[in-house]
Amino acid sequence: MSSQPHTVLPWVVRRTRLPLLSLRCVDCRSDSATTGEGRFRVNANGKLLDVWLLVRCVSCDRTSKLTVHERAPVKSFDPAELHRYHVNDPELVTSRLLDPLLARRSRFTLDWTGAWQLDTSSAWLDEAWPVQVEVVFEDPIPVRPERLIAQGLGLSRHEVLRRIKCDIPLRRPRSTGFTFTVMAGG
Repeated sequence: MSSQPHTVLPWVVRRTRLPLLSLRCVDCRSDSATTGEGRFRVNANGKLLDVWLLVRCVSCDRTSKLTVHERAPVKSFDPAELHRYHVNDPELVTSRLLDPLLARRSRFTLDWTGAWQLDTSSAWLDEAWPVQVEVVFEDPIPVRPERLIAQGLGLSRHEVLRRIKCDIPLRRPRSTGFTFTVMAGG
């Protein structure tokens, strides 16, 4: 590696929309559902509450419920949180949808295809080589680093493997930040 100081460039992986859910529909057997506008249903049974996140099948438009809270005492809820469930707070919908415990309990996975974008800094090809890039994820979006880097640099994946120096495996999906170094081509 060169003893020159690296130019550090920031890249940010941002969510553009909520991901689809890979969840089998009981009517049409499709494997894709969406939260649509993101709505909760809160049902009271005496002093107990049930809270569900409503999801809609992309193929047949059937609505299903994902259990967020089941038979929870009303007193166990923070009044502000309960209000957020009643008004279908978008941030609460997002946090519940991205909760791995809810996904495991409801047996769904998230399909991030087309739900994220990579924001890179402006043209940097005139910078001194090597160039260090710091990737930051705003949401836990699983992406293979080699594909992310290939997209950001406009290189083939083979060229990425040849020119990139990185401390993490490039072919294993990752949803947390990392740093890599781009070596000069040629």
